[in-house]
Amino acid sequence: MIEVVRASELSVTWRKSSRSQNGADNCVEVARLSTATAVRDSKDPDGPALVFGAGVFGGFLDRIKAERFSS
Repeated sequence: MIEVVRASELSVTWRKSSRSQNGADNCVEVARLSTATAVRDSKDPDGPALVFGAGVFGGFLDRIKAERFSS
């Protein structure tokens, strides 16, 4: 399951990657929900957020770690 919601509607604590350098705002932030994970663009904190079901988000991370996405 992947759903799009307004990030401003979520009452969560957002976390930026430890690899984000010098307070840069050009990265994504994640937040844990009870049964899902939300992801938003740090440049648009009140904009849209993708909400991934637990299994879907895990698969997404696995693909990133395997470097299957290219720039």
